[in-house]
Amino acid sequence: MQDLWSARADAAEAAVVGRHLRRVWALPGTALGVVAWPATRRERLFSSWHYWWQAHLLDCAVDALEREPTARRRRRIVKLARSHRLRNLSGWTNNYYDDMAWLGIGLERAQRMHLIDNRSAVQILESQLFDAWAPEHGGGIPWRKGSDFYNAPANGPAGIMLARTGKLWRAQATADWIDDTLRDVNTNLILDGIHSGGKLERKVYTYCQGVTLGLDTELAIRLGSPRHRNRVHRLVDAIDEHLAPNGIIVGSGGGDGGLFSGILARYLALTAVMLPWETPADMRARETAARLVLTSATAAWDNRLQIEGQPLFGHDWAKQAQVPGMGSGIATFTGGSVRSSTIAERDLSVQLSGWMLMEAAYSVAAAGYPRR
Repeated sequence: MQDLWSARADAAEAAVVGRHLRRVWALPGTALGVVAWPATRRERLFSSWHYWWQAHLLDCAVDALEREPTARRRRRIVKLARSHRLRNLSGWTNNYYDDMAWLGIGLERAQRMHLIDNRSAVQILESQLFDAWAPEHGGGIPWRKGSDFYNAPANGPAGIMLARTGKLWRAQATADWIDDTLRDVNTNLILDGIHSGGKLERKVYTYCQGVTLGLDTELAIRLGSPRHRNRVHRLVDAIDEHLAPNGIIVGSGGGDGGLFSGILARYLALTAVMLPWETPADMRARETAARLVLTSATAAWDNRLQIEGQPLFGHDWAKQAQVPGMGSGIATFTGGSVRSSTIAERDLSVQLSGWMLMEAAYSVAAAGYPRR
């Protein structure tokens, strides 16, 4: 199983690299992901800038390096980080705390696990997230600078990064805030967010569950507190019941939504592999998380298209992928988020989710799942 998923992760990596990675403005020593395939000229010139998609591209590249270290993969990560700073124009930061958290997670992993020096960038991003804490206004940290909206997609990854950089007290306060403020008591799923006036946005997104799961798993590893393990147990059961019909994580379309399912798969895999095992409930949560990852990955692989020998993943892993074309409506940036292309498979976000899922399946299989 481990070799099978390694080969599939290799194929997903090669597809994204072959279809999407290009030099930035033809500059040597640079590489970023073109946001669509097939791409318009404007997209190939990186006129479209989706900061957090590129952060996940870097994180996927770290996954591949972790799975099988090579000099080429290491160089790719260095290029991606350098190019992100270049194309962002304003350095490492922007106005969106969720974006900065995602980039910080990828850069910190590359530094901690592979000694790729990102200390300055990690410190800059960490300070942005740490200083944004605003309990007097209802948070948590806001979605973006100047906003009155405090949501799981910003607080979850920020908490993960702060846990990994040693700010455990703040990471724990973040996890407690999410559980106290955003957990739906009827389903135990995590809601989107809350405005400073107290109005809840009750939409349920898969990636909100993923980042919350990741944060509580990180804290369970580092602090050993039963409350974090118990939250993981409860949330894994809720995901299994409400967001994974037939064991397959539900899709969220293209655009920004294309990343949502992959993020959940990433942190389910973290739970399956890393959650401390002290009770039968811990083992049950690990096994459920592993099953959801492997079932979703099998479905996504079975429903892929093979185009010129490389996989193209669908936006809904339970359904057959569709062939995108230049006639497809292109993804557009509106109101702080990216809307889907008409055929979602065109979007880099969807293909990154597929790659993320294959890497997650590999990590789960390498840990010995499914148990015999």
